[in-house]
Amino acid sequence: MKALYPAFERMLPVIMVIFLILGSIQAAAALHLSLASIRHFMEWCAPAYPVAAVGSAFLTLAGLWFENRAERLARKGLRRRRGWMMDVLARLTNRSALEEMLAREQKETIIDAEELAASLRARVIGQDQVCEDIAAQLRRRLALHVRGKPVGIFLLAGPPGTGKTYLAKQLARQLDRPLLNFDMTQMSSPHAATQLFGSPKGYVGSDTYGKLTGGLKEKPDAVVLLDEIEKAHPDVFKKFLTAWNDGHVTEASTGQHISTVRCIFILTSNIATDELSEIADRLSDEPDKMRAESVEALRQAGFAPEVLNRLDRIFVFRALEGLDIARVSALEIEAMIDSYGLKVETGGIDPSLLFQVMRRQDRMGPAASARDLARSIEDMISDSLITAQQQGAKLVRIVSNEDGVVAEIANDSEAQKARIIK
Repeated sequence: MKALYPAFERMLPVIMVIFLILGSIQAAAALHLSLASIRHFMEWCAPAYPVAAVGSAFLTLAGLWFENRAERLARKGLRRRRGWMMDVLARLTNRSALEEMLAREQKETIIDAEELAASLRARVIGQDQVCEDIAAQLRRRLALHVRGKPVGIFLLAGPPGTGKTYLAKQLARQLDRPLLNFDMTQMSSPHAATQLFGSPKGYVGSDTYGKLTGGLKEKPDAVVLLDEIEKAHPDVFKKFLTAWNDGHVTEASTGQHISTVRCIFILTSNIATDELSEIADRLSDEPDKMRAESVEALRQAGFAPEVLNRLDRIFVFRALEGLDIARVSALEIEAMIDSYGLKVETGGIDPSLLFQVMRRQDRMGPAASARDLARSIEDMISDSLITAQQQGAKLVRIVSNEDGVVAEIANDSEAQKARIIK
């Protein structure tokens, strides 16, 4: 009997039409309408028949046009064709919202590389070429229908503090994909692989999935970020080779193969930065040569050859210079102040402070990090930020004077007037 329920639900519109006809007959009988009176009424309505016929023809043609258009959209994956019978989804959920989700998932296979590159450039400072190259690579690889390995295995190499990790996080956000972030400095021991791939049966931890295998099982389209990959133990490297070569990882506790063909692997590294920067500057117009020399530089620096052979692309980040240093520093200061629940007034960071940062970067080179600067500024202004919190302030300005760096409470109304004047 239960098997008949779906068919009954789909036939509900037909049943309603039958009940409507029966109800009309019953109403006619209740009103004592004879066949002669019905015939007389039909003759009285005869002049309206041509108009009704034209209207019906118009509705029929409109329905055929709609069906034809719906069929074309369905072929493109932009619309699911609807039947004349009631669908169980229309009764139990929001079918249109479900169809939009399905269409969005299908359209994600072809992304707009220019739009993605522009979004990344607006957020990752000073790495415009890398943003454009990685967007173009993803567009090509996501369009492939048959793929036996991950969407991409990309290495982001370059000096620390240039935005490698931040780019991976922004990429996940712009592609609307979950992010699985692993700090490979914690994977330096031979037993660290169990954290990612699970423990064999009989060992401690074998009752739970590994962080990577469990994450990919729940989120197969994730962006997997392996931060500072060169610091991982060789045994951990070997586990990844199957994921990159055969398109799956094996959960040690169950032996289950978990697909990796829908995910994107982003590896970051800080080794051989000087050599890679020189190669990137010299061979910027020759990508094939740049890749070959970059691979050789990483191999000589001790990077595992078996990993290099499986990389799809190597993207070299350049050291920040000029106003890019000030931009990154300003963003770091803004993020630090946001963490206190406050906002920076428009134009509220003293330019002399950012100028000092630029000079410091010139003196120290890549060793100077914008994050270190933000931490040192936080040490100086944390007390004044807490005071601003307690006084219910919303805006602050950062001022550099003879006594050091100070956070001053900004008047919200004054800030609004200043914005209007500008």
